[in-house]
Amino acid sequence: MSPKLDKGLVEVYTGYGKGKTSAALGLALRAIGRGFRVCFVCFFKKNVTGEDLAARQYLSGKLVIHQAGRPGFIWVDTKPLPKDFNLARAAFELAKKVVESEEFDIVVLDEINPAMDLGLVSIDEVLKLIKEKPPNIELVLTGRRAPKEIIDAADLVTDMVEVKHWYNRKISSRLGIEF
Repeated sequence: MSPKLDKGLVEVYTGYGKGKTSAALGLALRAIGRGFRVCFVCFFKKNVTGEDLAARQYLSGKLVIHQAGRPGFIWVDTKPLPKDFNLARAAFELAKKVVESEEFDIVVLDEINPAMDLGLVSIDEVLKLIKEKPPNIELVLTGRRAPKEIIDAADLVTDMVEVKHWYNRKISSRLGIEF
């Protein structure tokens, strides 16, 4: 039987620097080591990533990852496609069910912040989820452009600041490092 959190809080990892999802994965690994179960609902990422492979191969049942978006990324300066709205709606409905089920101790809504910024998910709906989540579930929201209302509702907010990034030198994503 896994332990239960005494008090689940709300964490936000935002900003333009690298490491938001990685921070949530680090938290997940720490929690799994202590016997907790973790679920990621990924709003934009549909590619097979290293974390998906590790979850299936080494952490089966302890780390569950649902990839709900389309392959690749939706950039914050592009217009979402109609299917992006449907995928985001389905992801949010799944996230609500996961939270309400209380099957997991930590629920990560990966890239939900830009989904709200692009209007794919309503800020009010996410605030309602935060307010109504069971008290023993830690809720983690990641991605650039976290809305002020979400920042205000969170217990912890980390803003990742980009100081230097290899993308600016035209070095693309690397296997095992970014995906």
